Amino acid sequence: MLSREENELLTRTGPGTAMGEVMRRYWIPALLASEIEEPDSPPMRVRLLGEDLVAFRDSEGRIGLLDEYCSHRRASLWFGRNEECGLRCVYHGWKFAVDGSCIDQMNEPEENQFKHKVRVTAYPTCELGGLVWAYMGPPEKIPSLPKFAWTQAPETHRHVSKVIQECNWLQGLEGGLDTSHAPILHRLLKDNARRGGIKPSNPYVRAGAPRLVVDITDYGYQYIGIRRLGDAEMHARTYHYILPFHQIRAASNEVGDWGDAGHAWVPIDDETTMVYNWVYTRKSAPLSAEDRLERTIGNGPEHVDQTTFRSKANRDNAYQIDRVVQRTETFTGVDGINVQDRAIQESMGPICDRSREHLGPADKGIIQMRRLLREAINTVRAGGNPAGVAPSYYDLYCALQVLAHDADWRQILAPDIAPERILQTV
Repeated sequence: MLSREENELLTRTGPGTAMGEVMRRYWIPALLASEIEEPDSPPMRVRLLGEDLVAFRDSEGRIGLLDEYCSHRRASLWFGRNEECGLRCVYHGWKFAVDGSCIDQMNEPEENQFKHKVRVTAYPTCELGGLVWAYMGPPEKIPSLPKFAWTQAPETHRHVSKVIQECNWLQGLEGGLDTSHAPILHRLLKDNARRGGIKPSNPYVRAGAPRLVVDITDYGYQYIGIRRLGDAEMHARTYHYILPFHQIRAASNEVGDWGDAGHAWVPIDDETTMVYNWVYTRKSAPLSAEDRLERTIGNGPEHVDQTTFRSKANRDNAYQIDRVVQRTETFTGVDGINVQDRAIQESMGPICDRSREHLGPADKGIIQMRRLLREAINTVRAGGNPAGVAPSYYDLYCALQVLAHDADWRQILAPDIAPERILQTV
């Protein structure tokens, strides 16, 4: 349980807020690179941490992320002309380069121009893994580039999508770090159900409730859910939490090194979140067109409007819940694993009142995540660097496997986390 004051502290991310100042110390996914794929293509509106911005790719392929409003008379630069290495406001013709500098003032004679004195707020960007990332913090504190393992996979072997979630970012993150809900919320009622979910025959379901082990690290934590399978075996699945809002999990329950998947829950504002979904494979064969549709997950073009990135199943239509399907095929009657997540997390309200919670041992990962966020706030307030800005997360991966009950799961599933990387185990 959090007090109301603590809840406010962790959920508010706008300019000048404590959590907002922490967020601005990391590289933040801003939009899909495909949204501004071509040089001189139309600019795109972007809203991050309560700030209205506009993104564009200039004539030389460089990416700008600027304050949406022109520094002359505050007209929206979304209407602007992306031309000749700059974005030109259509109101009076002021033109801005990707670094925010004003490079022309059409409404002023040449001898009267004062463009060298004018700037618009601009944030540094980088392009990795099919995303445009932004850094919105102090220039002297810029961290290492966000080279997660999935961003380094070939484009043929990775996929990334995004969808709006209509609630606070922390509700999404907490759902992603909660392993105990997965074989309940996402359960199928029979193996031959025609929908996405976890079959009753899957060890994930048969094994029941998990025991959690959380290893605190310098990037956040690794944790594992261990579920007993009779007297001889256990079902074990590892995850990573990388501050402030990233999750990594095993992408498949196959035995073998298939790949990983995960999410980033990025605050648009305090009551709206952009969820970035990614997957990559380490197999030699690339991802297929079917893989990229994300049908069973509910994040692909069949489930999400690709112009607004709003889920087609949403609060307005009760998430298209089917009570007959709920009785006969799936635990929820809602189609799509991540649609189910969004429905439940949005049902908590725009910002969940955590002062009314009752947490238990199965919530250990959530409890530790909240503690790490409070520590990050205190560190930034004291002038330090929060956890997760160093490149120590670059090599992380996850695993899922049925093991002998007395197997050394660390050695088998998490050899990348050497004992010296673990600061504390809880």
